[in-house]
Amino acid sequence: MDDPIAIKGIREGLLLTIRPDGGEWMELTNKLAARIDQQPAFFKGARVALDVGSRPVRPHEMDSLKLALGKREMKLWAVISNSATTTATALNLGLETTLVHSQEQMEAAETDPEEQGTAGILIDHTLRNGRTIRNTGNVVVIGDVNPGAEIIAGGNVVIWGKLRGRVHAGAGGDENAVICALDLAPTQLRIANFISMAPEDKRRKPRPEIVSVRQGRIITEHWNE
Repeated sequence: MDDPIAIKGIREGLLLTIRPDGGEWMELTNKLAARIDQQPAFFKGARVALDVGSRPVRPHEMDSLKLALGKREMKLWAVISNSATTTATALNLGLETTLVHSQEQMEAAETDPEEQGTAGILIDHTLRNGRTIRNTGNVVVIGDVNPGAEIIAGGNVVIWGKLRGRVHAGAGGDENAVICALDLAPTQLRIANFISMAPEDKRRKPRPEIVSVRQGRIITEHWNE
């Protein structure tokens, strides 16, 4: 049987989908907690929207999920369902019951089955101070990433602009992930478990660069393509 729990990155944070026929609620909550605990750095601080379809979720069940997420510094802010019971539970807990962009983001993540690729998210504007983008696949930003902004991606990160904030690529442990930017002067870079701080010389001439891991350390090279 397919995994009853799916997690995808969307514009608003993370979308957690639990199949209506996925099994007993507490068992699913424990399974989700175990998955999060495998990559705590990736999930920490995430805003979570929950889609349970037609599953009726009662207040004590929703509370158990909120508690599990809260212990891991994650926030449940929206619940999407066509069950009247679940919708009432969400409203009583002060949660949103609609999610703008979720469907279009999921559709945009689909890839042609004949193409070799990884689903990702495209951000078509500058990320300002305080913004955090999380996605389990690749992240592409057409714009700048300002100081105080952060990107955490399970795959690659490509910035078609200036990178001044923090970026963590390969957050699930993928050492083959790369970070590319037209102008690279970040606060901090991470690929998998490798960390690189901002370069001391900030007077260099901006140029496209690519960051990767080789022989156990992060290296930066001119990006020719």
